[in-house]
Amino acid sequence: MSAIGINRDTIRKAISAVGVVRPFFRQHRWRLLAGFLALAGVNGLQLTIPRIIRRAVDGLQQGTATQTGLLHYGLSILVISLGIGACRFSWRYLILGFSRILEVDLRNALFAHLLTLDRPFFQKKPPGEIMALASNDLSAVQMACGMGLIAFSDALFMSMATLGFMAYIHPGLTLLTVLPMPLLAGLTSYLSARIHRRFKKVQEQFSRLTEFCRDTLAAIRLVKVYTQEKDRIERFNGLGRSYVRDNLRLALVQGTLFPVSGMVANVSMLLVLFFGGRLTIRGAITIGDFAAFISYLFMLTWPIMALGWVANLFQLGVTSLHRIKTVLDAVPKLTEPAEPLPLPVVQRGFALRHLTFGYAPGLQPALQDLSLTIGPGVLGVVGRTGSGKSTLCQLLARLYPVPEASLWLEDRDVNRLPLAGVRSQIAYLPQEVLVFSDTVAANIAMGKPGASQTEIETAARAAAIHDEILAMPKGYQTRLGEKGVTLSGGQRQRLALARTLLLNRPILILDDGLSAVDTQTEHEIIANLRPYLAEKICVIVSHRLAALADADRLVVLAEGRVAEAGTHAELLAHGGLYAAIHEHQGLREECQ
Repeated sequence: MSAIGINRDTIRKAISAVGVVRPFFRQHRWRLLAGFLALAGVNGLQLTIPRIIRRAVDGLQQGTATQTGLLHYGLSILVISLGIGACRFSWRYLILGFSRILEVDLRNALFAHLLTLDRPFFQKKPPGEIMALASNDLSAVQMACGMGLIAFSDALFMSMATLGFMAYIHPGLTLLTVLPMPLLAGLTSYLSARIHRRFKKVQEQFSRLTEFCRDTLAAIRLVKVYTQEKDRIERFNGLGRSYVRDNLRLALVQGTLFPVSGMVANVSMLLVLFFGGRLTIRGAITIGDFAAFISYLFMLTWPIMALGWVANLFQLGVTSLHRIKTVLDAVPKLTEPAEPLPLPVVQRGFALRHLTFGYAPGLQPALQDLSLTIGPGVLGVVGRTGSGKSTLCQLLARLYPVPEASLWLEDRDVNRLPLAGVRSQIAYLPQEVLVFSDTVAANIAMGKPGASQTEIETAARAAAIHDEILAMPKGYQTRLGEKGVTLSGGQRQRLALARTLLLNRPILILDDGLSAVDTQTEHEIIANLRPYLAEKICVIVSHRLAALADADRLVVLAEGRVAEAGTHAELLAHGGLYAAIHEHQGLREECQ
């Protein structure tokens, strides 16, 4: 390994990361075997050509060559060349084809694994970095497992076989030929560590560049409203210049390897011409031997020059594979129980028992010693900003882990129930509404792809957006822009609400999902929800207390705890926090 400049750190990382691609190599082992046999066939056939040249040159020197004999030698080389072409096509199709299959399969595995991870992971890994892994890093792995593997195998086989044939002609001359090799091995080993560090920095900078571009395009309307186009362009240019600078520093190291390899090959050629020519003059070797030796040296030139390139490809591939492995090794904090209990039929709902939850160690808990029962009917959750309302909804929807015996569903600890099973009982509308770049119908039917048009329209009517959809150019087949840029905030929320209602699940959680609609529309929507809520468990978070006046029960959160609970009339009569918020909102509406 040291011969191609792979240092100990690279070997350690390669061994650590090779487990990622080992299953793909095992799966396609027969394809690879056939490809390497074809590669060996190319090398074997190439090695026979100098021997034919040797016999032809010696025949010409000795005067024994005939026109028929020379024609025979020429036809032999032609046949061998055709065989080389066929074998070369075969290994390219088989091995390079495998590298592309590996790239696709590894990308699919990466994507599938990403879908198993939960919110804490994505809060640490921005989308731009993940996109860089699926593009630049996977390309580097593909090159290392394709051309890198081929070049390494080819260089190793050709160098060993060529040196063997050269040693057969003259061992001493062969020894002179390989004298410059330790210089190349040492320099390549020295430079490979720098390639690893600089390429890692390049990939990280590319991730930042990608994330900045994605973030800017996602917030394009805000950028324009705040007239930040110039600032964004300057910052993007700054990131681009840093990316170019890092690439140039990497290219400086990469560019050193190839010229050094060429210089070593030329030094070897100089030694052969000088000392080999003297041996030929003295008659120690024949002119045919000298011509064959030169031919073999030309064949050895490629492995020598390939050493630096192979080391570079392997360094880039190992670095990228290690970055991919860190994602594949990530595990969700929410895990399936080892022996899950059967999923119960949802009837009585949730029970929270002294639940305390914080997003990170050392931070103030978002919920503290919270005890609450959530049964059939509508539960309204209110409270000032930061009181824990959204956190409560996210925990009920099983988006974050909870302590043992703190959250129960039908008297069973949710940590003992199958995660997907619990989520399949919940229809959740978060604060952050997401609209896909697809048709209106496809957006509404996202959670139920097989929904009929009638079901889709019924859900849209309940969300008070059916008429507005019909007014669109193609109705339900109108294609929406990225993140629903063609819709207003209220339309996006109602579209997402229709998506939630279409699921028709026993538990419905609406986390302030109607904040962007006017009060009259909100009242209309809540009235439309009544048929959907029959015998269901519904949690509605809203900042507007008037929308929750008809809720079966209200809970007021303050600093992660239940401050008050009761009906709308009871809480007003109590004169506490709920009454204060209600009075404040009433005064504000009068002022408006």
